[in-house]
Amino acid sequence: MSAQIIDGKQISEKVREEVRVAVAQMKVDHDYVPGLATVLVGDDTASATYVRSKQRTCENLGIRSIGHELPADSSQEEIEKLVSELNADPMVNGILVQLPLPKHIDEEAVLNSISLEKDVDGFHPINIGRLTMKGRTPLFIPCTPAGCIRLMEEIGVDFNGAEAVVVGRSNIVGLPVAMLLQERNATVTICHSRTKDLAAHCKRADIVV
Repeated sequence: MSAQIIDGKQISEKVREEVRVAVAQMKVDHDYVPGLATVLVGDDTASATYVRSKQRTCENLGIRSIGHELPADSSQEEIEKLVSELNADPMVNGILVQLPLPKHIDEEAVLNSISLEKDVDGFHPINIGRLTMKGRTPLFIPCTPAGCIRLMEEIGVDFNGAEAVVVGRSNIVGLPVAMLLQERNATVTICHSRTKDLAAHCKRADIVV
């Protein structure tokens, strides 16, 4: 199988247009505009940039963007209280807590506090758990793994029986990608920092992520 260059920008615009149309149709059918809440704790420059990008994208697609910024010294209780309020807010359909959080905050507890129905990042343990179980579809799939699969689907990759190598085993990207590939009947090998002869695994693979 020869390598193929994927035009990610073109596919990205296609996905955005799909969302734009769906949001407009929701407004016509239900007189309702979905809302996405972002939670930024602290003043990390990279995190702030990511959040602004998400907010701009929402605005371009017709989605209401509801930004919440908390100081870096916010307590666990204050952050979870905000998440609880967003869970109960009928105008908020999705909640994105920007990671990483300050070191004194228990990230896992914060992610666990997000309602499953609003966990659009797909990081809640139950959503991740459903991803690993055959026939148990999660409400949301982590965005980067979902994007990887979409890119491959757009260029017609045949997953069925393919040898797939995933380099990395993070909870956010590596493991979910492996589960999504397995769900599509690929034969998956997960490689990581302790893998011996990574090159050999990659050379025999039909798909490398």
